[in-house]
Amino acid sequence: MNEAMVISLLLGSLAAMVPIALTSIGAVISERAGVVNIGYEGILMFSAFFGTMFAELAGNGWVGILGGAFIGLLFGVLHGILTVYLKGDHVIPGIGLNLLGYGAVAFGIRAYWGTAGQHQVPSNAQISPLWMDAFGNSLSPMVPITIAIAIIAWWVLFKTPFGLRIRAVGENPEAADALGINVELYRFTAVLIASALAGVAGAYLSVDWLGTVTKQIAAGRGFIALANMVFSGWNPIIALGGAFLFGFFDNFAIYIQNNPWLAGTIPWQFIATLPYVVTLIVVAGIIGKARPPKWDGRPYKRE
Repeated sequence: MNEAMVISLLLGSLAAMVPIALTSIGAVISERAGVVNIGYEGILMFSAFFGTMFAELAGNGWVGILGGAFIGLLFGVLHGILTVYLKGDHVIPGIGLNLLGYGAVAFGIRAYWGTAGQHQVPSNAQISPLWMDAFGNSLSPMVPITIAIAIIAWWVLFKTPFGLRIRAVGENPEAADALGINVELYRFTAVLIASALAGVAGAYLSVDWLGTVTKQIAAGRGFIALANMVFSGWNPIIALGGAFLFGFFDNFAIYIQNNPWLAGTIPWQFIATLPYVVTLIVVAGIIGKARPPKWDGRPYKRE
Protein backbone atom coordinates (compact mmCIF):
# COMPACT_ATOMS: atom_id res chain seq x y z
CA MET A 1 0.00 0.00 0.00
CA ASN A 2 1.63 3.23 -1.16
CA GLU A 3 1.45 6.69 0.34
CA ALA A 4 -1.44 7.83 -1.87
CA MET A 5 -3.53 4.84 -0.78
CA VAL A 6 -2.82 5.51 2.89
CA ILE A 7 -3.82 9.16 2.49
CA SER A 8 -6.98 8.14 0.64
CA LEU A 9 -7.95 5.67 3.35
CA LEU A 10 -7.22 8.18 6.13
CA LEU A 11 -9.17 11.04 4.55
CA GLY A 12 -12.06 8.73 3.72
CA SER A 13 -12.16 7.50 7.31
CA LEU A 14 -12.20 11.08 8.60
CA ALA A 15 -15.09 11.87 6.27
CA ALA A 16 -17.02 8.80 7.46
CA MET A 17 -16.26 9.77 11.06
CA VAL A 18 -18.11 13.09 10.94
CA PRO A 19 -21.79 12.00 10.99
CA ILE A 20 -21.21 9.37 13.67
CA ALA A 21 -19.12 11.75 15.79
CA LEU A 22 -21.59 14.64 15.64
CA THR A 23 -24.54 12.40 16.46
CA SER A 24 -22.62 10.66 19.26
CA ILE A 25 -21.54 13.95 20.82
CA GLY A 26 -25.12 15.17 20.74
CA ALA A 27 -26.32 11.94 22.33
CA VAL A 28 -23.68 12.30 25.05
CA ILE A 29 -24.95 15.79 25.91
CA SER A 30 -28.59 14.69 25.93
CA GLU A 31 -28.03 11.61 28.08
CA ARG A 32 -25.73 13.48 30.44
CA ALA A 33 -28.84 15.55 31.15
CA GLY A 34 -30.90 12.38 31.61
CA VAL A 35 -32.85 12.36 28.34
CA VAL A 36 -32.68 9.32 26.04
CA ASN A 37 -33.41 9.74 22.34
CA ILE A 38 -33.12 6.77 19.99
CA GLY A 39 -34.60 8.74 17.09
CA TYR A 40 -31.30 9.96 15.65
CA GLU A 41 -31.68 7.68 12.64
CA GLY A 42 -34.86 9.51 11.72
CA ILE A 43 -33.27 12.91 12.31
CA LEU A 44 -30.39 11.95 10.00
CA MET A 45 -32.88 10.94 7.31
CA PHE A 46 -35.02 14.07 7.50
CA SER A 47 -32.10 16.50 7.79
CA ALA A 48 -30.33 14.90 4.81
CA PHE A 49 -33.49 15.34 2.74
CA PHE A 50 -34.39 18.88 3.81
CA GLY A 51 -30.74 19.94 3.98
CA THR A 52 -30.42 19.06 0.30
CA MET A 53 -33.62 20.93 -0.49
CA PHE A 54 -32.41 24.08 1.30
CA ALA A 55 -28.95 23.84 -0.29
CA GLU A 56 -30.40 23.59 -3.78
CA LEU A 57 -32.81 26.47 -3.24
CA ALA A 58 -29.97 28.70 -1.98
CA GLY A 59 -27.26 27.28 -4.23
CA ASN A 60 -25.04 26.93 -1.16
CA GLY A 61 -24.09 23.79 0.76
CA TRP A 62 -23.64 25.67 4.03
CA VAL A 63 -27.28 26.73 3.89
CA GLY A 64 -28.05 23.02 3.68
CA ILE A 65 -26.01 22.39 6.83
CA LEU A 66 -27.89 25.15 8.67
CA GLY A 67 -31.16 23.82 7.30
CA GLY A 68 -30.31 20.36 8.60
CA ALA A 69 -29.57 21.80 12.02
CA PHE A 70 -32.93 23.60 11.95
CA ILE A 71 -34.79 20.39 11.06
CA GLY A 72 -32.98 18.56 13.85
CA LEU A 73 -33.89 21.39 16.21
CA LEU A 74 -37.58 21.03 15.34
CA PHE A 75 -37.54 17.33 16.15
CA GLY A 76 -35.62 18.16 19.32
CA VAL A 77 -38.40 20.54 20.36
CA LEU A 78 -40.96 17.77 19.79
CA HIS A 79 -38.95 15.17 21.70
CA GLY A 80 -38.19 17.61 24.49
CA ILE A 81 -41.82 18.57 24.97
CA LEU A 82 -42.92 14.93 25.03
CA THR A 83 -40.22 13.70 27.40
CA VAL A 84 -39.21 16.67 29.53
CA TYR A 85 -42.40 18.65 29.95
CA LEU A 86 -45.11 16.02 29.39
CA LYS A 87 -43.05 13.35 31.23
CA GLY A 88 -43.60 10.81 28.46
CA ASP A 89 -41.63 7.69 27.63
CA HIS A 90 -38.19 8.43 26.18
CA VAL A 91 -37.99 5.50 23.76
CA ILE A 92 -41.32 5.37 21.93
CA PRO A 93 -41.05 8.83 20.24
CA GLY A 94 -37.66 7.85 18.82
CA ILE A 95 -38.99 4.60 17.39
CA GLY A 96 -41.81 6.49 15.70
CA LEU A 97 -39.41 9.08 14.28
CA ASN A 98 -37.12 6.41 12.84
CA LEU A 99 -39.98 4.60 11.12
CA LEU A 100 -41.39 7.88 9.83
CA GLY A 101 -38.00 8.95 8.51
CA TYR A 102 -37.48 5.95 6.26
CA GLY A 103 -41.00 6.08 4.86
CA ALA A 104 -41.35 9.84 4.46
CA VAL A 105 -37.93 10.41 2.88
CA ALA A 106 -38.45 7.65 0.31
CA PHE A 107 -41.78 9.25 -0.61
CA GLY A 108 -40.32 12.77 -0.51
CA ILE A 109 -37.52 12.00 -2.97
CA ARG A 110 -40.01 10.76 -5.54
CA ALA A 111 -42.53 13.53 -4.86
CA TYR A 112 -40.07 16.46 -4.86
CA TRP A 113 -37.39 15.41 -7.37
CA GLY A 114 -39.32 12.80 -9.33
CA THR A 115 -36.66 10.12 -8.92
CA ALA A 116 -36.97 6.71 -7.34
CA GLY A 117 -35.05 6.41 -4.10
CA GLN A 118 -32.06 8.61 -4.96
CA HIS A 119 -31.25 12.18 -5.99
CA GLN A 120 -27.85 13.55 -6.98
CA VAL A 121 -27.04 16.87 -5.31
CA PRO A 122 -25.85 19.50 -7.84
CA SER A 123 -22.25 20.64 -7.39
CA ASN A 124 -23.29 24.22 -6.58
CA ALA A 125 -25.31 22.91 -3.62
CA GLN A 126 -22.41 20.90 -2.19
CA ILE A 127 -19.74 22.07 0.24
CA SER A 128 -16.36 22.68 -1.38
CA PRO A 129 -13.43 20.73 0.08
CA LEU A 130 -10.94 22.43 2.33
CA TRP A 131 -8.04 20.71 0.59
CA MET A 132 -7.58 18.34 -2.36
CA ASP A 133 -4.49 16.52 -3.60
CA ALA A 134 -3.46 15.51 -7.11
CA PHE A 135 -5.18 12.12 -6.77
CA GLY A 136 -8.59 13.60 -5.99
CA ASN A 137 -8.47 12.91 -2.25
CA SER A 138 -10.09 15.76 -0.35
CA LEU A 139 -10.57 17.02 3.18
CA SER A 140 -13.96 18.44 4.12
CA PRO A 141 -14.08 21.57 6.29
CA MET A 142 -16.56 19.63 8.43
CA VAL A 143 -13.73 17.41 9.70
CA PRO A 144 -11.88 20.12 11.69
CA ILE A 145 -15.25 21.60 12.67
CA THR A 146 -16.31 18.25 14.12
CA ILE A 147 -13.03 17.88 16.02
CA ALA A 148 -13.49 21.40 17.42
CA ILE A 149 -17.08 20.60 18.44
CA ALA A 150 -15.89 17.50 20.32
CA ILE A 151 -13.27 19.49 22.22
CA ILE A 152 -15.69 22.32 23.00
CA ALA A 153 -18.39 19.86 24.13
CA TRP A 154 -15.92 18.14 26.48
CA TRP A 155 -14.76 21.48 27.90
CA VAL A 156 -18.30 22.76 28.40
CA LEU A 157 -19.51 19.52 30.03
CA PHE A 158 -16.60 19.08 32.42
CA LYS A 159 -15.08 22.53 32.92
CA THR A 160 -17.96 25.02 33.05
CA PRO A 161 -20.88 25.73 35.43
CA PHE A 162 -23.30 25.11 32.56
CA GLY A 163 -21.86 21.64 32.00
CA LEU A 164 -21.96 20.91 35.72
CA ARG A 165 -25.66 21.73 35.76
CA ILE A 166 -26.28 19.55 32.70
CA ARG A 167 -24.61 16.63 34.46
CA ALA A 168 -26.37 17.40 37.73
CA VAL A 169 -29.86 17.15 36.23
CA GLY A 170 -28.92 13.79 34.75
CA GLU A 171 -27.31 12.37 37.87
CA ASN A 172 -29.53 13.75 40.63
CA PRO A 173 -32.28 16.11 39.46
CA GLU A 174 -33.84 16.22 42.92
CA ALA A 175 -30.66 17.66 44.44
CA ALA A 176 -30.23 19.99 41.47
CA ASP A 177 -33.80 21.21 41.88
CA ALA A 178 -33.22 21.80 45.59
CA LEU A 179 -30.28 24.02 44.67
CA GLY A 180 -32.47 26.14 42.42
CA ILE A 181 -31.44 24.64 39.07
CA ASN A 182 -34.27 24.55 36.54
CA VAL A 183 -34.16 20.82 35.72
CA GLU A 184 -36.64 20.98 32.85
CA LEU A 185 -34.91 23.91 31.18
CA TYR A 186 -31.47 22.29 31.24
CA ARG A 187 -32.82 18.95 30.04
CA PHE A 188 -34.74 20.62 27.24
CA THR A 189 -31.68 22.64 26.21
CA ALA A 190 -29.55 19.48 26.09
CA VAL A 191 -32.11 17.77 23.84
CA LEU A 192 -32.12 20.74 21.46
CA ILE A 193 -28.31 20.77 21.22
CA ALA A 194 -28.21 17.02 20.59
CA SER A 195 -30.89 17.11 17.91
CA ALA A 196 -29.30 20.09 16.15
CA LEU A 197 -25.95 18.27 15.99
CA ALA A 198 -27.67 15.20 14.54
CA GLY A 199 -29.33 17.51 12.02
CA VAL A 200 -25.94 18.87 10.97
CA ALA A 201 -24.71 15.27 10.62
CA GLY A 202 -27.61 14.35 8.37
CA ALA A 203 -27.18 17.36 6.10
CA TYR A 204 -23.45 16.62 5.91
CA LEU A 205 -24.23 13.17 4.50
CA SER A 206 -26.06 14.61 1.51
CA VAL A 207 -24.53 18.02 0.76
CA ASP A 208 -20.93 17.13 1.56
CA TRP A 209 -19.67 13.57 1.97
CA LEU A 210 -21.93 11.51 -0.31
CA GLY A 211 -23.22 14.24 -2.61
CA THR A 212 -26.53 12.44 -2.92
CA VAL A 213 -29.67 11.87 -0.91
CA THR A 214 -31.12 8.35 -0.86
CA LYS A 215 -34.03 6.64 0.84
CA GLN A 216 -31.60 4.81 3.16
CA ILE A 217 -28.91 7.45 3.51
CA ALA A 218 -28.63 7.08 7.30
CA ALA A 219 -27.75 3.38 6.89
CA GLY A 220 -27.88 2.66 10.60
CA ARG A 221 -25.48 5.45 11.56
CA GLY A 222 -27.92 6.77 14.15
CA PHE A 223 -27.81 3.45 15.98
CA ILE A 224 -24.04 3.15 15.56
CA ALA A 225 -23.75 6.61 17.13
CA LEU A 226 -25.73 5.41 20.16
CA ALA A 227 -23.43 2.40 20.54
CA ASN A 228 -20.43 4.71 20.20
CA MET A 229 -21.88 6.97 22.90
CA VAL A 230 -22.03 4.05 25.34
CA PHE A 231 -18.57 2.89 24.24
CA SER A 232 -17.22 6.36 25.02
CA GLY A 233 -18.55 6.32 28.57
CA TRP A 234 -20.57 9.44 27.73
CA ASN A 235 -17.39 11.41 26.97
CA PRO A 236 -17.29 13.61 23.80
CA ILE A 237 -13.54 13.20 23.21
CA ILE A 238 -13.64 9.41 23.44
CA ALA A 239 -16.77 9.47 21.27
CA LEU A 240 -14.72 11.26 18.60
CA GLY A 241 -12.09 8.52 18.68
CA GLY A 242 -14.73 5.80 18.57
CA ALA A 243 -16.41 7.50 15.62
CA PHE A 244 -13.12 7.41 13.72
CA LEU A 245 -12.90 3.65 14.36
CA PHE A 246 -16.42 3.08 13.07
CA GLY A 247 -15.75 5.47 10.20
CA PHE A 248 -12.64 3.53 9.23
CA PHE A 249 -14.57 0.30 8.77
CA ASP A 250 -17.36 2.16 6.99
CA ASN A 251 -14.91 3.71 4.55
CA PHE A 252 -12.80 0.57 4.14
CA ALA A 253 -15.66 -1.21 2.34
CA ILE A 254 -15.92 1.68 -0.14
CA TYR A 255 -12.14 1.66 -0.53
CA ILE A 256 -12.12 -2.05 -1.41
CA GLN A 257 -14.93 -1.57 -3.93
CA ASN A 258 -12.89 1.11 -5.70
CA ASN A 259 -9.70 -0.98 -5.78
CA PRO A 260 -10.18 -4.10 -7.95
CA TRP A 261 -6.91 -5.68 -6.81
CA LEU A 262 -8.28 -5.73 -3.26
CA ALA A 263 -11.84 -6.64 -4.22
CA GLY A 264 -10.57 -9.91 -5.64
CA THR A 265 -9.09 -11.00 -2.32
CA ILE A 266 -11.41 -9.41 0.28
CA PRO A 267 -15.16 -9.36 -0.44
CA TRP A 268 -16.31 -5.77 0.08
CA GLN A 269 -19.67 -7.07 1.26
CA PHE A 270 -17.89 -8.64 4.23
CA ILE A 271 -16.11 -5.40 5.07
CA ALA A 272 -19.39 -3.47 4.70
CA THR A 273 -20.84 -5.48 7.57
CA LEU A 274 -17.94 -4.66 9.90
CA PRO A 275 -19.35 -1.39 11.34
CA TYR A 276 -22.45 -3.29 12.43
CA VAL A 277 -20.49 -6.29 13.68
CA VAL A 278 -18.21 -3.96 15.64
CA THR A 279 -21.33 -2.27 17.05
CA LEU A 280 -22.63 -5.63 18.30
CA ILE A 281 -19.24 -6.51 19.80
CA VAL A 282 -18.97 -3.14 21.52
CA VAL A 283 -22.48 -3.34 22.96
CA ALA A 284 -21.98 -6.95 24.07
CA GLY A 285 -18.62 -6.13 25.62
CA ILE A 286 -19.84 -3.22 27.70
CA ILE A 287 -23.13 -4.65 28.93
CA GLY A 288 -23.02 -4.47 32.71
CA LYS A 289 -19.85 -2.38 32.67
CA ALA A 290 -20.94 0.98 31.29
CA ARG A 291 -22.34 3.38 33.85
CA PRO A 292 -24.90 5.81 32.42
CA PRO A 293 -26.12 8.87 34.34
CA LYS A 294 -28.34 7.69 37.21
CA TRP A 295 -31.48 9.42 35.93
CA ASP A 296 -30.88 8.61 32.27
CA GLY A 297 -34.22 7.98 30.59
CA ARG A 298 -36.28 8.76 33.69
CA PRO A 299 -38.79 11.63 33.64
CA TYR A 300 -38.37 14.01 36.56
CA LYS A 301 -41.55 15.03 38.34
CA ARG A 302 -41.13 17.76 40.89
CA GLU A 303 -42.61 16.75 44.24
